[in-house]
Amino acid sequence: MPAEPGIRALLAAYAEGDPDEVLPLGGMLHGLGRRAFGMLLLLATLPALIPVPAGGAISGPIVVLVGLQMLCGRHEPWLPAVIARRGPHRGALARFHAKVQGALGRLERVVRPRLSQVLQHRAAAMLSGMLLVLLGLLLSLPIPFTNYLFAGLLMLFAFALLERDGALMLVAWIASALAVATFGLLSGNLAAQIARWVDRLV
Repeated sequence: MPAEPGIRALLAAYAEGDPDEVLPLGGMLHGLGRRAFGMLLLLATLPALIPVPAGGAISGPIVVLVGLQMLCGRHEPWLPAVIARRGPHRGALARFHAKVQGALGRLERVVRPRLSQVLQHRAAAMLSGMLLVLLGLLLSLPIPFTNYLFAGLLMLFAFALLERDGALMLVAWIASALAVATFGLLSGNLAAQIARWVDRLV
């Protein structure tokens, strides 16, 4: 079986073509299977890396949506039609790919398929989903100077899922649990936000 394309190859494929063309998220995720969660996380996290206050408010809810679906045991992400039809311009992805391809090349020498059994268990998907929900909620909150931290943690999940790297996923679990304990439960903001979400659902 041929090896699945890595992150750099996927971004390069998306970057080829008319720079003014909009790439719908639904089409970008099609055919990736379980790896689609990783690609969606990667794309959803990008706004949080932009130095504007609204970045986390854009990324956070999408990350929560990904986490909830992993908690529920979905094998591929589902997107509402209004979101699935939207997406980045091919030119924007081309510029992003040009900036990060060197770093991605070095990353691919470290991140690789290994410990795949870590990613295959239902309990692993549930743990990842729970942590993603909590990180997404934290990212949505106006906690100063934390966007890059939470975005970095989300990138760990994205790379682990895209490259099927169980060792990196273990690192993502530990680092995320520490971040949630430090910035969420200790401050009380996360608990209050979860309570508001539960009230809305009920």
